[in-house]
Amino acid sequence: MTEQQFFDILRQGLWVATATAAPLLSVALVVGIVIGLLQALTAVQEATLTFVPKLAAMLAALWVAMTYMSHSLVEFFVAGILPLIERT
Repeated sequence: MTEQQFFDILRQGLWVATATAAPLLSVALVVGIVIGLLQALTAVQEATLTFVPKLAAMLAALWVAMTYMSHSLVEFFVAGILPLIERT
């Protein structure tokens, strides 16, 4: 494996990791902003008010996006990593 191949696979892996994490992180961001605005408007500063809805929304997003996430990870492994393993 050359240095160029290594950095190319590393770059592809980072893009796959970013694309895989994006649905969960975007849901956490949106729910966090909504809950923060709700807390600022109502002056309710309860710690569980931020944690529980964000956890529930992230679990729902994980359930919805799991097919996409697993498909992209398997596709990266089969197309990018497996040929390198078989070559050696």
